[in-house]
Amino acid sequence: MESRKQFLKKLGTGAAVLGAGAFFSPQKAKDIAQELQHFSGSPNDIAKNEDFWAQVQQAFTVDRSLINLNNGGVSPSPAFVQDAMKKHLDFSNQAPVYNMWRILEPRREGVRQRLARNFGVDTEEIAITRNASESLQICQLGFDLKPGDEVLTTDQDYPRMINTFKQRERREGIKLTQISIPVPAEDDAEIVRRFEQAITPKTKLILMSHIINITGQILPVKKVVNMARQKGIPVIVDGAHAYAHFNFKHSDLDCDYYTTSLHKWLFAPHGTGMLYVKKDKIKNLWPLMAAAESQDEDIRKFEEIGTHPAANFLAIGEALTFHEGIGSARKEARLKHLNDLWIDEIVDGDKVVLHTSRDPKYACGIATVQIKGMEPGELNSTLWTDYRIITTPIVHDQFEGIRVTPNVYTTMEEIGRFVDAMKDQIAKV
Repeated sequence: MESRKQFLKKLGTGAAVLGAGAFFSPQKAKDIAQELQHFSGSPNDIAKNEDFWAQVQQAFTVDRSLINLNNGGVSPSPAFVQDAMKKHLDFSNQAPVYNMWRILEPRREGVRQRLARNFGVDTEEIAITRNASESLQICQLGFDLKPGDEVLTTDQDYPRMINTFKQRERREGIKLTQISIPVPAEDDAEIVRRFEQAITPKTKLILMSHIINITGQILPVKKVVNMARQKGIPVIVDGAHAYAHFNFKHSDLDCDYYTTSLHKWLFAPHGTGMLYVKKDKIKNLWPLMAAAESQDEDIRKFEEIGTHPAANFLAIGEALTFHEGIGSARKEARLKHLNDLWIDEIVDGDKVVLHTSRDPKYACGIATVQIKGMEPGELNSTLWTDYRIITTPIVHDQFEGIRVTPNVYTTMEEIGRFVDAMKDQIAKV
């Protein structure tokens, strides 16, 4: 019979995978979280401890017949998060008008409290939404703007958010201004300068990403916010890829508006997000869907979306327990370590160019890489067809490549297979 260590080693290489089934329960989140606390060492030490990550890998039910390196779009939930959601959904369907509305929906407040505590803000400043796009559009459409007013963002922000402002351009006559930023960007002062230089007397609002989805570039949010605040310009921060990805609190940003998806790096159920609005800013921000005047100063006015499942939102609690059990700093170190492994093997600056910073201050678990002479779409398709590896093709006016986003369930063996596949393609150019 194989030893526990041998079994864990197999899990670490992807040779054995536990099924979901009845093995998991919501209690399992706490059990694994407690087990992870028994490991000692710095975040960088833990990042390389395969026994630790084998414990983490047991929580997931991912398909090991393929390699998913596109966790930036949406991540899988651990089995016990899925089970918690199913449990709540089953209970809801026994008598929805009572069980869902009278019993489960009030429990959302406990999840709100936990999210606020994790982010480092007041409970009355957190709204639970369906995704980052909803949270962002609450902010983008919630400010009163007049014809001629200007809004400012970059040409690397998320297309849906750019289109949101473009619709306001067409409908209301506002003006959208987009700036370019270096790729990669490793000078905070230059980023602040470019934003400040684009501000005019008509600039009323700024949208910026905390981490840019197409390169993994982490931007100096606090410095831009402070600059804009001095000019009386609010800043909406798109944190879709940042929250639960790397280690930070609200105090590190000092922003008045922060948005994120929880089904990315927190591993919460699909269709969950979060919106932070500073308490004294809630009143003057219109909700996306109509709310009563009595709710003007209530963060819950941003949750007025009609009938919706309670199950998805309540299972955020299990995802938080899992995330906190891993530890944000350890998670950040692991994601950076996984990317460093393949980057060190293939990036040479000649045939293979990295469009993401190597400095951990400016990047973490998202990286974009280009094989010169090979179209991103072609490379992406070949990786899937020939190797069953999922990545994302990126084409931008300033750069192109494939986006690579491993996750805490990614094994050393999977990173090795990706490296081998990339070396095969590099040899062809």
